[in-house]
Amino acid sequence: MRPLTWLRQELLSRPYVADTILAVCVYAMTLLAPLPPGVGPDGRIQPLTTSGLVLASVVCGALIFRQRWPRAVLAVTVAGFVASVVIDGGRGPLDLGPAIVVYTVASRFPRRKAWVCGGLVALVVTVTKVVFAGSAWLAPEVLAPIASIGMATAVGDALRSRRAYVAAVEERARRAEETREEEAERRVMEERLRIARELHDVLAHHIALINVQAQVAAHVLATEPEQARAALGHVRTAGKEALEELRTTVGLLRRPGSGDELLTEPAPGLDRLPELIDSFTSAGLKLGWTVYGDPRPLPAPVDLAAFRIVQEALTNVSKHAPRATASVRIDYTPDEVIVEVVDDGESDPLGISPGTGHGLIGMRERALSVEGIFRAGPMGDGGFRVRAVLPTSRKNEP
Repeated sequence: MRPLTWLRQELLSRPYVADTILAVCVYAMTLLAPLPPGVGPDGRIQPLTTSGLVLASVVCGALIFRQRWPRAVLAVTVAGFVASVVIDGGRGPLDLGPAIVVYTVASRFPRRKAWVCGGLVALVVTVTKVVFAGSAWLAPEVLAPIASIGMATAVGDALRSRRAYVAAVEERARRAEETREEEAERRVMEERLRIARELHDVLAHHIALINVQAQVAAHVLATEPEQARAALGHVRTAGKEALEELRTTVGLLRRPGSGDELLTEPAPGLDRLPELIDSFTSAGLKLGWTVYGDPRPLPAPVDLAAFRIVQEALTNVSKHAPRATASVRIDYTPDEVIVEVVDDGESDPLGISPGTGHGLIGMRERALSVEGIFRAGPMGDGGFRVRAVLPTSRKNEP
């Protein structure tokens, strides 16, 4: 660290030390400065009187406290200067004290107050010099203090403006950093939710089919070996498909690049609905499906959300009510696609666990991600209905 930089930092960290050094220097300048000729009765130059020394000590001593009480110190220095002019005719350069404190006031207070304060001090100094020292209005000894006070006010105001600018820049930088951190956390949470939904939807369907077929195989293994063999074949097929989809998903997650690139990968849509229906019917679920309106290509996010909602709804039926009869309805309207999955609510005699509810949460999140509406709940006459209304406007297009 350079010596001057070190000295500056030390003085800034110890304001009273710095102001004491300043006060001593001003006092020394007051004592050693050349005095205007004050001629006494004997024709000799009058030295600085005892009262002048006392006033100089008061004015310079007050400078030590200029940063803690700037306005009070300004009043003391101005009063000391006026008293010096009245008593000694202004033979000491005590106008330097008010100029220093004016600088301090201007660096601490708003611009308007600073310039009003500087103007009042300059007016007091001028009137005092003219009235009590007999100086002319445009004399150098009058204009010099006015110039020093004006310069001190301008420098102090510039320092205050710079401090305010630096503080504003630091505040903006701090807020920008906080915003970046919040945005990063939000994107991480969104990505975690997206990955969780994808893994849940990819695996839950096939695992549910494996579970149902395994129960069927165990139930008919002794009495109907051919049906058990067919069920185990379905288990093997569902397991293979689950592994393939899991491998694909993990491969996409391991691929370098931003998460937005994953959205460009081919994703299932309602065009794969027949395959999905066949996978459930082959597992023994009684299921029917109908399509109303004119099928048309949908925005990729809407198409994926619709397919996953149907898939998860049928998976829930197969897990929680495998003996039920379910129906799928897809309704294409000019501005929306409506997905509805209904089952008659026939309970499973084996008493399968009702689950944790992540499926419903995932379906709701998928609907909301495309600004859709999701409703799910039991019906009055028994059964369960899942209904999603997904807008197909251009704002959902990738």
